[in-house]
Amino acid sequence: MHELATRLFPICRSLTGDGVRQTLAILGEYLPGLVIHEVPSGTAALDWTVPDEWNIRGAYLEGPDGERIIDFADCNVHVVGYSTPVDVRLSLADLEPHLHSDAEHRGAIPYVTSYYNRTWGFCLTQDQRETLIDGEYHAVIDSRLEPGSLTYGELVIPGETTDEVFVTTYVCHPSLANNELSGPVVATALAMWIAAQPRRRFTYRFVFAPETIGAITYISRNLEHLRQHVVAGFNLTCIGDDGDYSFMPSRLGNTPIDRIGQRIVATRPQPVTYSYLDRGSDERQYCMPGIDLPLISLMRTKYGSYPEYHTSLDDLTLVSPTGLQGGLDLARDCITEFEGSDYYRTTVIGEPQLGPRGLYHAMHARTVADVILLRTHVLAYSDGQHSAADIAELVGLPTAEVQEIIDELVEHDLLELTAPRKEH
Repeated sequence: MHELATRLFPICRSLTGDGVRQTLAILGEYLPGLVIHEVPSGTAALDWTVPDEWNIRGAYLEGPDGERIIDFADCNVHVVGYSTPVDVRLSLADLEPHLHSDAEHRGAIPYVTSYYNRTWGFCLTQDQRETLIDGEYHAVIDSRLEPGSLTYGELVIPGETTDEVFVTTYVCHPSLANNELSGPVVATALAMWIAAQPRRRFTYRFVFAPETIGAITYISRNLEHLRQHVVAGFNLTCIGDDGDYSFMPSRLGNTPIDRIGQRIVATRPQPVTYSYLDRGSDERQYCMPGIDLPLISLMRTKYGSYPEYHTSLDDLTLVSPTGLQGGLDLARDCITEFEGSDYYRTTVIGEPQLGPRGLYHAMHARTVADVILLRTHVLAYSDGQHSAADIAELVGLPTAEVQEIIDELVEHDLLELTAPRKEH
């Protein structure tokens, strides 16, 4: 995974353009079934519109003495994403509005974009910015911003059922290692692992798309399929450093994969559970009302929670082989539990009468035996959305003990096996 990240790191990616295509082509070497989709600029996507395509060949800023102060070839974070083409000479005062630095992280080049407001700009460290002197500067950005298309990749790994586990990650940032590349490389390794399994209960759908507009575009083209088939989903982001293990629930946090994700993360060192109010990646899109997929986010140190985030310091030293392996293991453990979990639904409407079935006291007393209470608890939570492990967690008992009660109730035709489908 780290070798793949190293290979992808120099590529300048954005919402659209050849950098995304080049990245997906490399991922396709590892995932032969990866299908590339192109969506033309101007295409309506829910409440949004697919933007023009942006490509950049080079950029530089020369100082009054003709020396090249900034060069896109040195670091592709130096240029504001989606900058319009420019070739101008201007004073320092006129240049200042087009310069971006971070006074809090003086030695870092900030990552700045202007996707939907046409402008141009350069990014540099605060230390470098403070050395600029008065005089005439020469700013050149050799870019194209014109109708083209938005590109995303999709991989489907068939299973025994058409119920789907949906895995999404984004490809839209330039040379940022944890915030950009950790998601795609972990997702690629995860897909390779799933494809190698001798048995898959579920079908797995992987999507590699630009963040926000890519997810929105994908949803707009596949909404009914997603709503009908997806029973669990993962957004993989910032999952390659050696810090926290982080979990973010779906919007309401009440689905089977929510409970599994929280349980698995809790077994890790430095576990952190966030609220959906802390969202900031594509869980925003896939969990919106009207879409409401049962989708969680899995992370190591969450985006925005580490000082290198959205700066040039988010480089290949920030992610590590052990960090990436930890992220992969986190996702694999969640999938393993989901694949192995059974979900049951009661076969009667309302509370069943247990007495005639020999499952209740022959004589009513002031107290109810623990085993009878457990039977009623299992029935109360057998709604097709709670596994034996879920119910065991609720009642504070070993999963094996709860499973015995489930098996007993199945024998009496009070429970039936069902798919963990999210009700829409």
